[in-house]
Amino acid sequence: MSLKYRVIERFKDKYSVSEMCKLFEVPRSSYYAWRKKQYCEDRDQETADKIREIWNNSRQTYGSYRMWKYFREKLNIQINIKKIRRIMRKYGISSVIRRRKAYTYHKNTAYKYQNLLNRQFRQENPNAFWVTDITYIPTAKGFVYLCVVMDLCGRKVLSWRVGNDMTTTLVTDTVRDAAAKEKVTDGLALHSDQGSQYTSKEYFDLTQLYHITPSMSSPGCPYDNAAMENFFGTLKCECLNRIQFANRDEVEAAVAEYIQFYNFERINMKNGLTPDEIRSKAA
Repeated sequence: MSLKYRVIERFKDKYSVSEMCKLFEVPRSSYYAWRKKQYCEDRDQETADKIREIWNNSRQTYGSYRMWKYFREKLNIQINIKKIRRIMRKYGISSVIRRRKAYTYHKNTAYKYQNLLNRQFRQENPNAFWVTDITYIPTAKGFVYLCVVMDLCGRKVLSWRVGNDMTTTLVTDTVRDAAAKEKVTDGLALHSDQGSQYTSKEYFDLTQLYHITPSMSSPGCPYDNAAMENFFGTLKCECLNRIQFANRDEVEAAVAEYIQFYNFERINMKNGLTPDEIRSKAA
């Protein structure tokens, strides 16, 4: 049937559509319905190509809502989110699915601090509240460990380090990197869980050196450090879980590339801004 419609479409400027429909014994309404569908598909293709370009640039991580935000905030294109969802379904474009991890905690060994954060994850000013944590990453040669320090203002990653062991030195070096880069002054609080690295004397001494006020989650309550848990979940979902690493060097290269993308290119679904843009506007 579509062959007949294509012939009619080809010769519609030369012969009467009504006469050709009679000749091919097809209803005119069916021909026009086919023509409208072809036109819509052509329009979809242009939008689909742009969506696929953005999706690839986001490492295949943008879903329909973040895609809609990108069109509005970055491209200044007004488009219905329902259209984006329809086109993404039609062309098989979808965000990767986040894997959940079980929450764990460690008992304190030396120093214990009050929970100053109290789940106030939205911070309007830079260098008011940082958060930090460690996660593990499997490689062919065994696990390596990633420590990150993040500013809750914009949730921008300030510093990170990968180590072969989950040591206090890994933590203190990462915090020292962030403190040196930001040139912090009094008034900064740094929140962590109750891992042994954060209850150590070395960590306490470092916070005193840089005039940082330590803050700590309640025992067995991972939600108090949900901002870091969320970042690690995003990092693993959008990057680490999609790669089989041979060694630590490969992990470091992948983390460096992703954090550059996360800080300066990956937009927030609420406002369409990157972590760096949010933090810069607040400064």
